[in-house]
Amino acid sequence: MTSLYVILDRDGVINEDSADFIKSAEEWQPVPGSLDAIALLHRHGYQIVVITNQSGVARGLFDLETLGKIHAKMLELVRQAGGDVLKIYFCPHGPDNDCDCRKPKAGLFRQFAQDYNVDLRQVFAVGDSLRDAQAATLVGAKPILVKTGKGLQTLENNPQLQIPVFESLYGAASYITASK
Repeated sequence: MTSLYVILDRDGVINEDSADFIKSAEEWQPVPGSLDAIALLHRHGYQIVVITNQSGVARGLFDLETLGKIHAKMLELVRQAGGDVLKIYFCPHGPDNDCDCRKPKAGLFRQFAQDYNVDLRQVFAVGDSLRDAQAATLVGAKPILVKTGKGLQTLENNPQLQIPVFESLYGAASYITASK
């Protein structure tokens, strides 16, 4: 059987977002229901991959060691809820760096596809911003928008967006598992 994958953005989808950035493990707080959503996907045989822009590194707001601690907390809470995350890909660059890994570019999506030999056309990608949807669309993945994080603002600024929209990651996870 072919493995099933779901790509998730981090800030605003799995955890509460902050205009001041999530700069420590203490600041990392899950969006209500997000850990249960990851557990639901996991129970239905999906492998979860997180692809996230983390420009706070380039901005000097936190270092890679701190980012590792933030991700360790996230992984521990996901496991406690009955879920799992296969891999976390992150872009440490700022918006002014000319990298291929910062969404809306799709470098990290391509890296994941190469690492795991995945046809991205079969993969849902859940985000809360236009750039999440743009990166997914670039590689033929199936974008989904959640209203948590920047989601409502994204909808307001992009009324033409023609992708599935859910209140939260749990709604998206329910849709994904029902479409198997």
